[in-house]
Amino acid sequence: MPLSEIYESVQEDLVKVEDRLKAVSQVDFPWLSELLDYSLRGGGKAIRPALVLLTGKFYDYNLDCLLPMATAVEVYHTATLVHDDAVDKSSVRRGRPTINKVWGEDKAVLLGDYLFAKGGELVATTGNLQVMKLSSQTIMTISSGELSQSFNAFNLEQTRQHYFQRISRKTASLFSLATESGAILSQAPEKSIQILKEYGCNLGIAFQIVDDILDFIGSEEELGKPVGSDLVQGTLTLPAMLLLERYPEENPVKRLFQGRDKQENVRLAIDLIRNSSIVPECYKVASGYASKACHSLKSLPDSVSQRALTELAEYITSRRE
Repeated sequence: MPLSEIYESVQEDLVKVEDRLKAVSQVDFPWLSELLDYSLRGGGKAIRPALVLLTGKFYDYNLDCLLPMATAVEVYHTATLVHDDAVDKSSVRRGRPTINKVWGEDKAVLLGDYLFAKGGELVATTGNLQVMKLSSQTIMTISSGELSQSFNAFNLEQTRQHYFQRISRKTASLFSLATESGAILSQAPEKSIQILKEYGCNLGIAFQIVDDILDFIGSEEELGKPVGSDLVQGTLTLPAMLLLERYPEENPVKRLFQGRDKQENVRLAIDLIRNSSIVPECYKVASGYASKACHSLKSLPDSVSQRALTELAEYITSRRE
């Protein structure tokens, strides 16, 4: 099912989020306005703002609070991408040159800082202290995940537990912020808030696993960046871990992380993963997290949102870009 159908019940309000994102770019400094406009119109899928709105529809759908929150999570997401690209020295994102490639790493870091601050300002307009605190905690969690990834670059001694902890912090925490804040701002009961928080966390883990699969099996055109980017950066993801488990001695990932013939070993790792059972095994793990995300939704009121969230989980585990 396409995202347009999944988002149908909140589509009009997602347009309002898009308008608010455009307004973020309208500042008095032309150079800053250009950077903001470039980064915020990157062509994402709007999954995180949609999660805020869809979870908010279970109870009191208060757009005065939900719209700034939905905008904030997308601004936060953009900030993480800008910082990621600067740290990784990436040159392409979503098929376009990155901020750091066009304007330099120093500008990218400062723009990311600005976006995090702007997201905080948007969250503050909700007037909800619980959500303000949760947002700050989420940024700290994301940063700790990024630091973990940076400190463990080219480290072969990482376990699956390390991997799931890292993606829980880096990716799933922002999904969880979206769903938990949507529930809080719609005056959901505490039990429902916890259910939607767990849904977001498990959905985010499934999303990142699929992202990591696509890094090996997608095309550069589909991904909007070079295939095998994670390996080049020394990031050990689930498919690469399974490859190491399968071939513990003679392994292209091991040779790559030891600094040997980068281009050839990335190519060999991609070929081995594509032509093995590793890809379906990883999809099975992702589907398990998606199923776990959806299972608890059954105890929430039957609604359009419940069905949309279930369909979104199915979409995430079947996507190709």
